[in-house]
Amino acid sequence: MRILLSNDDGVLAPGLEILHRALKKVGHVTVVAPMQERSTSGHNLTLHKPLRLMKLPNGFYGVSGSPADCVYLGLRKVMKGKTDLVVSGINRGANLGQDTFYSGTVSAAREACIMGIPAFAVSLSTNFHRRVEDKALHFRTAGDVLVDVIKKLDWKDMPRGTLVNVNVPDVPKKKIKGFRVAKQGFQDYGGDIIERLDHRGRPYYWVGGNYRGFHKIKGSDCQVVSEGYVSLTPLQLDCTDPKYFRELARHWTPAAEN
Repeated sequence: MRILLSNDDGVLAPGLEILHRALKKVGHVTVVAPMQERSTSGHNLTLHKPLRLMKLPNGFYGVSGSPADCVYLGLRKVMKGKTDLVVSGINRGANLGQDTFYSGTVSAAREACIMGIPAFAVSLSTNFHRRVEDKALHFRTAGDVLVDVIKKLDWKDMPRGTLVNVNVPDVPKKKIKGFRVAKQGFQDYGGDIIERLDHRGRPYYWVGGNYRGFHKIKGSDCQVVSEGYVSLTPLQLDCTDPKYFRELARHWTPAAEN
């Protein structure tokens, strides 16, 4: 099995190295990841300036662009279309609920979906309120969990345009309670904006409020991870709301019928 591995924490991130070692148990792994951290970069391709692709001494490839750029170049240039599976992670921090729209980790897997390749995004659900060193985090748990998922799931039959978003509690593997297929939840963040002045007296702003918790939605990814389970959430490229589609169709003819 030929695996393309990427992330959004950067090509030197410890989670990437640990996941690389884990995935080598199930296939040949090629790493193409951003040269710098690109967390919360969302899904974007770099069209307004050239990209640099650099092979590092450890055999990994670094890209001067976004996670989606890395997958685009990795599939088309580095691996030249000879890829069976794309994996993105291990992200330092969960990608739950609406965070998937901002996530560079998920965007890398989504780019693979766009190109018709089965894909997984995997994240370690660290504590928002407690900052710890990388060496104290259980990246190895997340790596081993993803290998277990790949071995058990018939991922070759994954529907085209669907990726699996995996979130793993930050605990030793023996403390993982099990696996749960979960729907997307919703998280709350403060909307505070911090305004300051630079050395020339001009204002600048910090955005991104503090985490305040999640909505108590039964069976959501937020809920099951908080209970100590690994969440597995299938995400589609097609974001059409089927229920409201039918409501709109009462007033206008659906495009498929024209």
